[in-house]
Amino acid sequence: MALAATGPVGHHGRRVTYSELNHRELERYVQRVADRWPIQRALLGGAKVADLRGAGPQRERGPEYVIVLVSDHFDGVPWLERVYVAGSLWDAYEMGAPADVHCYTPAEFERKRENMRVVRETADQGLELLPEPA
Repeated sequence: MALAATGPVGHHGRRVTYSELNHRELERYVQRVADRWPIQRALLGGAKVADLRGAGPQRERGPEYVIVLVSDHFDGVPWLERVYVAGSLWDAYEMGAPADVHCYTPAEFERKRENMRVVRETADQGLELLPEPA
């Protein structure tokens, strides 16, 4: 995972640092999902990533983590099943917070990117969890 190291940023007096992202657990999470479905993209967004990027404390915080997974292999799998399985693989204890998990085929991802703010922000400002988009 190639994440740019940044200094600590504040949020309501609490300091969030680069090291607070549990990189090892993020890699394990992506592997757990990839063991079930080959993943083309795995994106991490949410309030903790916004903190790392220097977002000010005076904002609507939203979910601590947002995960967007993209795979051709989601085709034919009911959406609720994708989200349930991928969500159950997230270790909220290790990561310090639950994740809002989104699972899309590439075509669904492009549509949701246009229509859903959280998906668009994660795609535009989030962190790629795979070495490079497939």
